[in-house]
Amino acid sequence: MHTNLNVDVAVIGAGTAGLAAYRAARAAGARAVLIEGGTYGTTCARVGCMPSKLLIAAAEAAHAVHRAVGFGVHAGPARIDGREVMARVKRERDRFVGFVLDGVEALPASDKLRGNAWFVDRNTLQVGNARVHAKAIVIATGSRPAIPPIVEGLGDRLVVNDDVFDWDDLPRSVAVLGPGVIGLELGQALARLGVRVVVLGRGGRVGPITDPDVRRAAIDALGAEMVLDPDAHVTRVERVGDEVEIDYAMAGVHRTERFEYVLVATGRVPNVDRLGLDALGLELDARGVPVSDRRTAQVGSTSIFIAGDASNFLPLLHEAADEGRIAGENAARFPNVQPGLRRAPLGIVFTDPQIAIVGGGYASLHAHALRAGEVSFEDQGRSRVMLRNKGLLRVYGDAATGRFLGAEMVGPDAEHVGHLLAWALQAGMTVTQMLEMPFYHPVIEEGVRTALRDLAARLKEPQMEPQKAAA
Repeated sequence: MHTNLNVDVAVIGAGTAGLAAYRAARAAGARAVLIEGGTYGTTCARVGCMPSKLLIAAAEAAHAVHRAVGFGVHAGPARIDGREVMARVKRERDRFVGFVLDGVEALPASDKLRGNAWFVDRNTLQVGNARVHAKAIVIATGSRPAIPPIVEGLGDRLVVNDDVFDWDDLPRSVAVLGPGVIGLELGQALARLGVRVVVLGRGGRVGPITDPDVRRAAIDALGAEMVLDPDAHVTRVERVGDEVEIDYAMAGVHRTERFEYVLVATGRVPNVDRLGLDALGLELDARGVPVSDRRTAQVGSTSIFIAGDASNFLPLLHEAADEGRIAGENAARFPNVQPGLRRAPLGIVFTDPQIAIVGGGYASLHAHALRAGEVSFEDQGRSRVMLRNKGLLRVYGDAATGRFLGAEMVGPDAEHVGHLLAWALQAGMTVTQMLEMPFYHPVIEEGVRTALRDLAARLKEPQMEPQKAAA
């Protein structure tokens, strides 16, 4: 039996972006339906930000015991119980997921539709036996881990970040393929929890870093605790019994090693390939994602909008929430589409030292009069006091206007420093104005002042400093 459903807005996907879009559309007075073909619960709560931070918190506790010796505090060797670690990770993860599920459960049953959606045309979806007709449609289908061909055939020895948080115990050894955000965070956390970890990349990228100086500082800092080669040449990945054997070359030396698991962290793929988009006549990018306006979330001039990880812009929870809200509001008032608030770009990697990218990073800046200032945290006062004196901050400015343009950083408390710099960027502050702000003593933020003073001096130079090639 086929049923027809007529609504103002249909939202495909009940993750962070989808929920935000649905709520925004309802708040705007539209009749909306939320369509979900998988399990409820956002990527962040189930397999992303929250469980990863739980694992990182355990790793930080173990590292604190190890680092205490540097202060003359001897607590004895730490004993890490992998089962207890993973039990807490799963227990707390389930609490966060529960909060999301409670929110979904509270929505009217008539506004929820279970099943996988397929576009019949630009205003019609097929969801199981139901045909949904909508004035506007929001795609918020999220993303999934990308699996490279080289790891095919590994069976249960191959894991992605989704699988890590279902472990009952910590493994003995893990090879991490991909030194991106997920690979770095989970790789270092596992290493600090006693797992033998090797992180291998290709092409030299380290997380979201594009400034060559910051990248070198990150490799030095993170590579002190685990094997990290962002440009390894992996030639063979093969299952041997209950292990995986990997051939790779690092610094010109060929190595063959075996691991209990291979954790693939080579990026994520937008979930748009099973929606029937090819028949809609939309402009698609190289990954098959509909080309959209980041300010409005609108696909071309159509009544289709896209938000969250599916949009392939910035796969971050706060960006997904913003995009979902903008998409939902514009879908509700289509065709009266308006730009929504987009915040200054801010990315944070929760390694130790942490990584922060403000304003899109070095590679995104093309100003003719670009200047850079910097500070090393090796001799920064508060950082040395806490034995956290690793890393480098580089700040960028425009000599023509004196405006602050952004920053890249690896160093202590980058999650907090990054926020301060992102606020300054969004406020359109000049470097001079930033230096007029208060700086207490002794704090890590004094390092920000040092970098800004360096940048201010360079902004006065008559000649542009030589540009470094972006990574």
